[in-house]
Amino acid sequence: MNLRDAVRLAGTIAVAALGAKACVAFGTPLPWFIGPLLVSAACTLAGLPTRASPRLRNAGLWAIGTALGMYFTPAFLREMPALLPVIGAAVVWALLCGYGYYHWLWRLNRGRHGLTRETAFFSSAIGGASEMALLADERGGRVDLVASAHALRVMLVVLVIPFAMQWAGAHGSDIYVAGATQVRWEGLLPLALCTAAGGALAWRLGVPNAWMLGALAVSVALAASGWSPSAFPPALSNAGQLAIAILLGTRFQADFVRAAPRWLLSVTTGTLSMIAATAAFAAGLAAASGVPAATLVLGTCPGGMTEMSLTAKVLQLGVPVVTALQLLRYLAVMLLTRRLWDWESRRLQRSG
Repeated sequence: MNLRDAVRLAGTIAVAALGAKACVAFGTPLPWFIGPLLVSAACTLAGLPTRASPRLRNAGLWAIGTALGMYFTPAFLREMPALLPVIGAAVVWALLCGYGYYHWLWRLNRGRHGLTRETAFFSSAIGGASEMALLADERGGRVDLVASAHALRVMLVVLVIPFAMQWAGAHGSDIYVAGATQVRWEGLLPLALCTAAGGALAWRLGVPNAWMLGALAVSVALAASGWSPSAFPPALSNAGQLAIAILLGTRFQADFVRAAPRWLLSVTTGTLSMIAATAAFAAGLAAASGVPAATLVLGTCPGGMTEMSLTAKVLQLGVPVVTALQLLRYLAVMLLTRRLWDWESRRLQRSG
C-alpha cells in the first residue's frame, strides 16, 4: 500500500470511528458496526476517496470468530443435540427462501442489465457473497450484480433487524455465557495465538471466510474442552466490527447505483419480504420448539453470520444458538448451492 492509499485508509477509519461514537451516544444497536457502515457507505456514494483494507477485515473476522467461539462451553454442547431439529428446519427454510428470492429477482429484472438466470440464482443464495460471485463468474453471470445484491442484502438486514429488536425490547439475560468473564492478559496471548493459527491454517487450505471460521473452530474447541484462559477484550471486538463494516460500506459506488436502480430496488423489496417471512417462520418454530423467538429470528434471518451473531451477543439473546444456526446455514449454502443450480439448469432444460 502506497502513502496515498494509507492516508485514505487512515481518514476512512477516523471518520468511521466518529460514526461509531455518534451511534454510541444515540444508543443505537451495534454502534461499532452500524455507524462505520453508514458513514463509509455515505462517503463512498458521495465520491469521497474512501479506502478499506482486506487485511484489517480479516483481523476483524478473527476477533469476532474468537469471541463467539468462547460461548460453546461444555454446558451448551450438552444441549446441542436437542437443537438439531431446529437447526435442520432453519437450514431448509434458508434454502427455500433463497429459491423464492431467485424467482423474484428474475421476474422483476428479466431482459434488463444483461441479466441471466445464473446471475439471479447466485445473487439469491443466503450467504457466501464472494463465493457466489465466483460461481456466477464461472457460469457467465454478472459478478457486479451478484456482489451488489449480497452487499445490499446484508446491509439491509444489519440495519433493520437490530433496530427492530431494540424497538421490540428484545434484550435478555442470556443463559449461555462465555467460559471466562474477565480479561486476563496472561491468558489472552495464548488464546490469540491459537485462534490466529487456526485462521491462518484455514486460509492456507482455501476455506471460505477462513479467518473467521478458522478462529471460530479453534475457539469452540478450546471452550468445549473447558479451557477458558481469558475473556475477549470488547475493544478488540469493536475494532473488528469497524474494519468489517468499512469494507462492506465502501462497496457502494455511486456509478453502479445510478446504472442499475431497478436491480437494487428489487433486491431491497425482496430482502425486506424475506425478513418479514422469516420473522413469521421463527415465531412458529419458537412455538414448536420452546427456543425464544428473538433468538430464532436472529438465527434464521437472511443476513450475515457475523452480524447476526454480534447482535445476539450485544442483546444477550442465545449467542451460541444463533451462531450455530447461522454457521450451519452458511455451510449448507456453500455445499449445496452449486448442486442446486445444476438441478435448476436441468429443470429449465426439460421445461424448454
